[in-house]
Amino acid sequence: MEYVHIPVLLNEAIDGLVTKAGIYIDGTIGGGGHCEKLLQTLQAKNWLERSLVIGIDQDEVALKAAAARLMPRYGEYCRIVEGNFAEMKTLLHRIAGEDAKAQGILLDLGVSSAQLDEASRGFSFQKSAPLDMRMSKRTKLTAKEVVNRYDEQALLKLLRDYGEERRAREIVKRIVQARKLKPIETTDELAELVRKSYLPHQTREQIKSLARVFQAIRIEVNEELEALKAALQQAEDILASGGRLVVIAYHSLEDRIVKVFMHEKSQDDWGEKGLPLTAPLRKATMRLITKKPIVPSESEIEQNTRARSAKLRIAEKL
Repeated sequence: MEYVHIPVLLNEAIDGLVTKAGIYIDGTIGGGGHCEKLLQTLQAKNWLERSLVIGIDQDEVALKAAAARLMPRYGEYCRIVEGNFAEMKTLLHRIAGEDAKAQGILLDLGVSSAQLDEASRGFSFQKSAPLDMRMSKRTKLTAKEVVNRYDEQALLKLLRDYGEERRAREIVKRIVQARKLKPIETTDELAELVRKSYLPHQTREQIKSLARVFQAIRIEVNEELEALKAALQQAEDILASGGRLVVIAYHSLEDRIVKVFMHEKSQDDWGEKGLPLTAPLRKATMRLITKKPIVPSESEIEQNTRARSAKLRIAEKL
């Protein structure tokens, strides 16, 4: 199956990322769309021969697609490796040496169009598939295990915290009742339980709720928010002075983490109000390039509806 993914905010991301020659990390290379534009931009500025681009992804299918797209033309300047972006510091040092610093880091978060469209992965409530939702085969936990083994309180917390689902209690009760009769094994079975929490004519509400429930379970399976927090901290550690961190988030949970991180790192920490300090407890390590997030244009959303919720934020290492 061909890996098809339309990169979101392509020009905005790469224009905000590239400042000079150096090592660049695409922490979510996917099908290679952003990475290809990055390599093209470095080449256009005559910086490619003094640069190295490291593409990371935990999805084997994505890695093969990216390699097929990029390696024939850019193989000399590109390394594509399997891994989670939460491991980027280790991967950078393994490839470029212990003292290596990155000039730019790009993180395009969430699930890709290709992953949603491949039914067997179980990411989409619109396609019949086993409940899997793993981005990497190295991940042991599956969506089936979450749905069938988590107790009622754990499921309730999951849907509220990661899905911000308003009908979490009713949905969870239906899940618990259904799995007493037999295991819930497919996306169809789970989706039907969510739909039954609404009246038949409430189709719009059903779809929104389905998206939130599937998002919550996917985040849990892949430990997405924990990985994001680790990646942001590592990005701060490995960026060179003047290096850029560019992050594209697709839902409020991710974007909130990115926003808070960049804001905190761009401010001196003077501790609690009223402390008699002559110097901050911690000096700012980054500066905000985007005071407010960059969002897709209406024309981009028309061409790619999955771009609708995207928010791009940029910070620069001091």
